[in-house]
Amino acid sequence: MKLKLILSIFALFGSLCVVSAQDEDTMEKPKVTTVADLAKRIADQNHKFQVLEKKFEDLLLFEHLKNDAYIDKVRLTGPARQAQNKEFRRTGNEFYDQFLDNELKFYAYIFFPKNTQQNKKYPLIVFPHGGIHGTMGSSYHHVLRELLTQGYIVVAPDYRGSTGYGKDFWQSIDYGGLENEDVLVTAKYMIENYSVVDKTRVGLLGWSHGGMITLMNACKYPDVYACGYAGVPVSDVTFRLSYHSKAYGRLFSAAYHIGKTPEEAPEEYARRSPVTYAKDLRIPLMITTSENDNDVSVKEVQRMIDALKANKKQFEYKIYGPSKGAHHVDRLDSKDATERRFEAYRFLNRYLKPEKPFRSHAEMRKAGYYFN
Repeated sequence: MKLKLILSIFALFGSLCVVSAQDEDTMEKPKVTTVADLAKRIADQNHKFQVLEKKFEDLLLFEHLKNDAYIDKVRLTGPARQAQNKEFRRTGNEFYDQFLDNELKFYAYIFFPKNTQQNKKYPLIVFPHGGIHGTMGSSYHHVLRELLTQGYIVVAPDYRGSTGYGKDFWQSIDYGGLENEDVLVTAKYMIENYSVVDKTRVGLLGWSHGGMITLMNACKYPDVYACGYAGVPVSDVTFRLSYHSKAYGRLFSAAYHIGKTPEEAPEEYARRSPVTYAKDLRIPLMITTSENDNDVSVKEVQRMIDALKANKKQFEYKIYGPSKGAHHVDRLDSKDATERRFEAYRFLNRYLKPEKPFRSHAEMRKAGYYFN
């Protein structure tokens, strides 16, 4: 099997090289006259390598879970790109520019437990990945195996801005905006297209940026979801940019994205922040964070907790002390990390009622890692 995987990787590399060569032959090459031109050329080439890396990750993910799940990858459409970015995307070609309002295509992974039966109903976990330009990848396979073992169907969207689909899709990022509708589209697709999905048992699970999307979907679309778990969630984008680097901030103020800084467009950044929607929460929610998180500050998560309390919302939360792994504390493979995931699953299981919930940490370790 390892040989087959290696051969598949070389085949993919070869096909990508052919495509790249064809592109170079048919496309007009931009002139490289300055250091900035060269940097842009290198960055554009990097997106091509990310497409290749994504294909490798798909192979690894499918290989890891081949004994646990029936896996599919589907192509869906979300809302058209942001209106304020139309000028950035305008090409000057009338034929192309007339379709700027077309819906955006994106991919989603679907995982069915191997023992899924057509005549039964199963709970669904909607699992948005983290990272400002992240992607669903093989590093999540233990989490996915734990969910599948309990009897969950899982759908994981690579929403707009995800890495691995080329420069144009990468620049379609809409952090705190239409990415939430991509995730909503994914949930509704599963409900409408698979009779084995129980529409009354749809839950959200995400960490970091995925935790933020969990908060946004839970607050904005409570009629679709039964509950949500948000780990170390981005909660207030303006506050977040106040303690991160200027380079990180430029990912938001870039012309293809928001196009302005928080100082220039405070209302726009507030619109993209979960704290703004705390008043709308109507479904069970759990939030966790740790004091030494070096990516999403505990102070930022506390703003969401305080906003929910101020609006007299019923929810659960835990602030852990300094923890090994910091931001990734509950996504590692250590015993401590899996015990924290066990708490997350206990919360989700209460409302989604999977067929085989874990009864102990040891049972969960064996399910996720084969031995304990």
